[in-house]
Amino acid sequence: MTQLSDPIQFAHGVAWRNRLALAPLTNKQSNPDGSLSDMEIDWLLARARHGFGMVMTAAAYVAQAGKAWDGQLGVSDDAQLPGLERLASGLRLAGAASLVQLQHGGSKGSTAISGEPLVAPYEDTETGARALTVDEIHGLVDDFASAAARAERAGFDGVQLHGAHGYLLCQFLDGRNVRDDGYGGSLEGKARVIRDTIDAVRAATSPQFHVGLRLSTERFGLTTDEMVQLSADLMREGQLDHLDLSLWDVTKLPEGAHASAAPLVTHFVDLPRGDTRLGIAGKVVDGPSARAALATGADFVDIGRAAIADQFIAERILADGDYAGPTFPVTRQSLRDNTVGEPFVEYFATGWPQLVAD
Repeated sequence: MTQLSDPIQFAHGVAWRNRLALAPLTNKQSNPDGSLSDMEIDWLLARARHGFGMVMTAAAYVAQAGKAWDGQLGVSDDAQLPGLERLASGLRLAGAASLVQLQHGGSKGSTAISGEPLVAPYEDTETGARALTVDEIHGLVDDFASAAARAERAGFDGVQLHGAHGYLLCQFLDGRNVRDDGYGGSLEGKARVIRDTIDAVRAATSPQFHVGLRLSTERFGLTTDEMVQLSADLMREGQLDHLDLSLWDVTKLPEGAHASAAPLVTHFVDLPRGDTRLGIAGKVVDGPSARAALATGADFVDIGRAAIADQFIAERILADGDYAGPTFPVTRQSLRDNTVGEPFVEYFATGWPQLVAD
């Protein structure tokens, strides 16, 4: 049986030293120009030094128009390279594989923050986003490819394309995307931009550069049946090194399913994978839940909020599979003691007040 401590090999790029990955976590610690701050670098390096096999950045915008919140990391401009280089070098020295998550906010962006109008695959009257033209879609693909090349120049081992949580790539998969120009309608049309982006990133980077994709499996206008089919197709096609499923809870049932139904994850873990590795995320908070997640048949597991509260969680789980994890709610001071910068403390405390005591 595969163990959390086992290394994991990929078709492209470096092996990860174990099966524990730091989830890409919004932390609002970047500078206003999208460059990495010292506190954001410190937060990520602490998790690398304490055992994670792979450490990923928060969602990093690939174009100014895709910026979605204050304090968001950017990988859209060469001026952001110095901080990215520092982080990549530090992660390598700490022994962790390093990925940048590439994202465009689409209709979930912020005109007030980016200074640019909102765009989406389709006109969205709720947000005021206008529909992208085909030429603009091609430009979007180029933005992702340029950002990936920039990440490689900075020294990162790879990138993960953010196709989840209702951001732009995910919006293309939404049932409201009924474009009739090849970028909507059928599942093949809705997923075309993702395949185009994967191909463009591969062409813009070296043969050993790691390329992954994060997908949501339901909600956000998606259907689980289509996401199962897309996952199967992408893994069979073999262009991805990993597919990372954001499940919200790795034990949950599909939305609206009968209580006797099989867990959502079972729809994905039995799919043929070829050389693509499968990761899962959702309420992995301690040793038992990490071991149970891996035992579903996944290749690696992501840890999110528990890694915010406990910078030592990876090494503690690897040393003790029964490690209970941090106890919530935590205090603001305990977050600071775990190398969480003040903007991240404030974001975590106000966004999830049930998890922070003061």
